Amino acid sequence: MLPADGHVHSEWSWDAPDGAMERTCARAVELGLPAIAFTEHADFTKWMVIAGELDGYEHIKAFLTPDGTVAPPKLDLDGYLECLQRCRDRFPGLRVISGVELGEPHWHGDEAARLLDAGRFDRVLGSLHCLPLGARFAEPPNLYRRRPATEVIRDYLAEIPRLVKGSDRFGVLAHIDYPIRYWPAREGPFDPYAFQDEFRHALRALADGGRILEVNTRGLLAPEIVRWWRDEGGEAVTFGSDAHAPGGVAHGFTDAVAMVEAQGFRAGRHPYDLWTR
Repeated sequence: MLPADGHVHSEWSWDAPDGAMERTCARAVELGLPAIAFTEHADFTKWMVIAGELDGYEHIKAFLTPDGTVAPPKLDLDGYLECLQRCRDRFPGLRVISGVELGEPHWHGDEAARLLDAGRFDRVLGSLHCLPLGARFAEPPNLYRRRPATEVIRDYLAEIPRLVKGSDRFGVLAHIDYPIRYWPAREGPFDPYAFQDEFRHALRALADGGRILEVNTRGLLAPEIVRWWRDEGGEAVTFGSDAHAPGGVAHGFTDAVAMVEAQGFRAGRHPYDLWTR
């Protein structure tokens, strides 16, 4: 049996218009998943974009402001929770987990606290999508156009300990390899060993903070990073497809499970449990 998919977005995420929670649950049942967590985006950072960066992302352009920044809307918590309950009623054999993905919660403590206090979330992810760029913020595609690629990676990993120290409101770190998704082709293949010290420092801070590392399968996490996680005291991992549409649920899980097992982590007693060392 495949593990639970702990990172999925439905139509209640502002950037997932094709999410369709009910169809996503049906797909999870079809695949035989034991559980699925709808960790909807709660993004509070406005980030700047440059010409062409949003080509092909018309649904995101809808939130573009006149000053060239993307301003995500608030999560419709009531609508999300009502839809979640409908899915629990319709799919009683599937464990449907409530969740949220907090973007940069260490910069937005008050907003994150208000949302978490108002909601009933079983799973809270913390994520880092942006970095400061002057007085504003930018995502990796923009950053790579303005700064050396190696500097972007190092700055991203240096921010992880600050994220952990600055927010105790999340339990799982999502996609530690987020900027690698956009690694410039001109730089050649990405080599995690070139950033081993930085990865280890970030992973140690994560472990010392009692958090969990997500194995995000949008791009299979390098096995070295999972091994370093174990070396630095990491106790557990989760799996997340980061799906934004039903067809993406559990994508890459077979390979991810084999990789994680090879690094010394094992499934818990129940198929929806964390994988531990």
